[in-house]
Amino acid sequence: MSSGIVPLPAAPAVRPREDRRLADRIALSAASGRGARVRTEDVRAWLAERRRAHVFHVERIPFAELGEWRFEQGTGNLVHRSGRFFTVEGMHVVELDGPSGDGPYREWQQPVVRQPEVGILGILAKEFDGVLHFLMQAKMEPGNANLLQLSPTVQATRSNYTGAHRGTDVKLIAHFFRPDPDRVVVDVLQSEQGSWFYRKTNRNMIVETVDDVPELDDFRWLTLGQIAELLHEDDVVNMNARTVLSCLPYRDTSPGALLSDAQLLSWFTGERSRHDVCAERVPLADVRGWKRGAEAIEHEDGRYFKVVAVSVRAGNREVVSWDQPLVEPVGLGTAAFLVREIDGVPHVLVHARAEGGFLDTVELAPTVQCTPGNYTHLPPSDRPPFLDAVLDAPPSHILYQAVLSEEGGRFLNARSRYLVVEADDAPLDPPPAYTWVTPGQLTALTRHGHYVNVEARTLLACLNAAMARPRGEQRHGGGHR
Repeated sequence: MSSGIVPLPAAPAVRPREDRRLADRIALSAASGRGARVRTEDVRAWLAERRRAHVFHVERIPFAELGEWRFEQGTGNLVHRSGRFFTVEGMHVVELDGPSGDGPYREWQQPVVRQPEVGILGILAKEFDGVLHFLMQAKMEPGNANLLQLSPTVQATRSNYTGAHRGTDVKLIAHFFRPDPDRVVVDVLQSEQGSWFYRKTNRNMIVETVDDVPELDDFRWLTLGQIAELLHEDDVVNMNARTVLSCLPYRDTSPGALLSDAQLLSWFTGERSRHDVCAERVPLADVRGWKRGAEAIEHEDGRYFKVVAVSVRAGNREVVSWDQPLVEPVGLGTAAFLVREIDGVPHVLVHARAEGGFLDTVELAPTVQCTPGNYTHLPPSDRPPFLDAVLDAPPSHILYQAVLSEEGGRFLNARSRYLVVEADDAPLDPPPAYTWVTPGQLTALTRHGHYVNVEARTLLACLNAAMARPRGEQRHGGGHR
């Protein structure tokens, strides 16, 4: 017989929309050296030891000596024999609304790297003695200036982690396949260099684990404070680590901003709407203004970049030897934020920058992002806005600087001087395509893909790591050591 009692429906599993303790845990990890498992000095010694422990050799070779790559008949595209990894193709760009602070050219053609598969850039996090640590890898990349740099736990293309290279498995990759939703700290698709890649996207992830992780020779657990220290040194923390760390949800303690979040998003939407950039792939053989020689594809004027070929040997990679093409920039790049306080609140000047390889027209970029040598032949009116303010900044106004490598798996000797420059006299009403935002606003936007470009994310990683420290521990002044 029925008791007449109707069971109540199960309560919905409602939970808080964000973990409010996480920002406190991030701030504690960012406090310099506090609770670290190893001394930062020992990290430097470990990196040096890993360089000695493995055979690393990168040699330029003529295109004719490439074993697994070939120029495709008809298109002239540079392709891998397997059809995987990436291709070097041509790109034709037309900016219909004209220049927007990036230079005088409305139309151009160039080689471009096309890699449609989404890679994983993943960092494991774990708490030791109450302090969050991040598992960083000493990883060799053929294009990096000193070959081995501090990298994410995992950085792998789909071709790599599905075994297209016929090498060993990618270590620790399983932590980033279908992770426990309760353990995900960061998971967002982000762009890479729109000047050299065609619509390249990687999955940036930070996943916290409570499991025991094997102690491997090429991996070390570091706090954010230690990584912040190493970010002040040239060519130590690689680009993939910087972009992932920039997405950490630091607490925003500022009382306000020049623009409300709604105003900022409206301004950015307006910038995307007013730009009309048409970028289409074309055969590499048909790209105008570029010439192919035995050892390089380069611009007729010798500017911008080259496409070259290298042969590689590396003892600690999934494959110990291979060859491949790389993009080699001509000259050292510059990427800088101008920063000033507005009513006591630090703001950085961002640029809504159009690049041919972007998926969605424009992204927020540093105040200055260019290779200065590409503009020496042009009149002052055609130089990027604020470039001279950055290049001529007195040392007392430079709050951060370091020369950092860009992505070393596709680019050769691609290095930029990253700066944060104090500029209290910078205009509050900047030129079109520029606006002032707080670092907190920029950090919030990294939760969404294709809002903040990779160069701005590098600078944001440096800013966030420094600003999260107690005030007396913040580093000021130049950063070369």
